[in-house]
Amino acid sequence: MYARPAAATAAALLGVGALLLPTATAQAATPQSTNTVQASTATDSPVVVAHRGASAYAPENTLAAIDKASDMGFRWVENDVQRTKDGELVIMHDDNLKRTTNVEEVFPDRSPWKVADFTAAEIAKLDAGSWFDAKYAGARVPTLEQYMNRVEQNHQKLVLEVKKPELYPGIEQDTLDVLKKTGWLDREHVGSKLVWQSFSADSMRKVHALRPDIKKGFLGTPSVAELPEYAKFVDQINSRHTTISYAYVASIHAMRGPHDKPLEIFTWTVDEAADAQRADGYGVDGIISNKPDVVRSAIADD
Repeated sequence: MYARPAAATAAALLGVGALLLPTATAQAATPQSTNTVQASTATDSPVVVAHRGASAYAPENTLAAIDKASDMGFRWVENDVQRTKDGELVIMHDDNLKRTTNVEEVFPDRSPWKVADFTAAEIAKLDAGSWFDAKYAGARVPTLEQYMNRVEQNHQKLVLEVKKPELYPGIEQDTLDVLKKTGWLDREHVGSKLVWQSFSADSMRKVHALRPDIKKGFLGTPSVAELPEYAKFVDQINSRHTTISYAYVASIHAMRGPHDKPLEIFTWTVDEAADAQRADGYGVDGIISNKPDVVRSAIADD
């Protein structure tokens, strides 16, 4: 059911799926210059990315969530980055702390509990696990530095999303500074372990100007007529799974990005087997999921 179309398969074999696990041949190849995005290799199966870590099974965007993804065998994880009052980058999806921490109990007089109104030390006091399950009580909101170190420790790869960059002027350079500090801007990491995505085209243009070698994805579903403009500064168009079709995916693959490689598409947030099979049939290059095990099983049975 939903067999991957032959055309999409052929395209993938020619290099569309640049983020899939490297084969022995690819691993042995001489690394390319950091002036270009280095692809891994491609198969006819999409990358499965654990959304905010394995967030159906552990509290999202915590170290526990990426550890859970690792335990389940997933090499790729996705996260979200915000900035604190004192300039620390932390891993949090929402721009406020209410939904996934006990901030209202710890700081009852600090409504509306925006990340940008709290220092990193204050956020470090919060419980970011109990809301999900009592067994995760005491889990903390990690800093980006802590997070990058754990991803490295787990031998994982990362789709990094800067949330609402318009709220945090200069966050692109701040993020690059942390990536450099943690060793994630060398040839190996930039070449095959990192994708930077955002809903902001302006932010993606800034990142491309600062570090054109980093692989970048625009979150959204631009019209086909707009794709040539996006192809100047991003390598991926990463769309909600309900907004795409086989024809749209084919249009993306027909474009070449800023590193003269076919544009890719990762789709999100896919948690049902039927949706995973449909996206796979469209020929997408990656599927982002809270339940990556469900996706893996669905496309393996395809």
